[in-house]
Amino acid sequence: MRWAAALLALWPGLAGAEALQSNCQALAEAGPRVERVSLTLPPEDTVRIRYLEHAEFAIESPGGALGVTDYIGILGNPAVVPDVVTMNHAHESHFTDHPDPRIPLVLKGWPEGGRPAFIDVQVKDLRIRNVTTDTRGPFGEGAMRDGNSIFLFEAAGLCIAHLGHLHQVPSPVQYANIGRVDVVMLPVDSGYTMSQDKMIEVANGLHARVVIPMHWFSVESLREFLAKMQGSWVIDDRKGPEADVSLATLPARRTVVLLTPALFP
Repeated sequence: MRWAAALLALWPGLAGAEALQSNCQALAEAGPRVERVSLTLPPEDTVRIRYLEHAEFAIESPGGALGVTDYIGILGNPAVVPDVVTMNHAHESHFTDHPDPRIPLVLKGWPEGGRPAFIDVQVKDLRIRNVTTDTRGPFGEGAMRDGNSIFLFEAAGLCIAHLGHLHQVPSPVQYANIGRVDVVMLPVDSGYTMSQDKMIEVANGLHARVVIPMHWFSVESLREFLAKMQGSWVIDDRKGPEADVSLATLPARRTVVLLTPALFP
């Protein structure tokens, strides 16, 4: 495994390298809402998102880079080997201590060696970076500073955010570091992370065009979330695990895209 690359991603100062330029951050800094017409990409430049389970998604770029979020070591088909996996939070349903050794790059989103995770890497045409957030214990105790990472995936001009095990509404500085978001994977369990009302506040704060609910545990909590979004957001039930997304096909109205989790066949 390219542990050296992972170390440079966590602590870029080791190499003295400047951070990669983020299209999503640059556009966010230019104003509150930047018109996307300047980003002229053909409709075939799409990113495929597959909901695998719980908080685990596969993100495939037009150039063939395959990243998996909240990797727990289970993908389904053993022939599928991601180029990179991320693990947001050191919690049993969000990480594994035994990743497939064939995976070239494993990125951890929590502190190690007293340092918060600082990740900014390019894998083929997929750029991955993180913004850390604090976590709390199960009863408000045992908090960990920078214990979770929001991972940002940039490909084909799209900005895709996976919020991980989010326990707090981002601060203005964190929102600025996140930048523009087109698609967000949003935990909607309403207990282990935050209330659904707080999560909806985050979705609105990110100005995301597409929300993909995850981390819902039960059909009841998912239905409750969809009921709260009904009216303000379009509900698009894909009745399957995958969605193809591109700048050209982003919905005109804010949309909840409902995916049914399924591992790789």
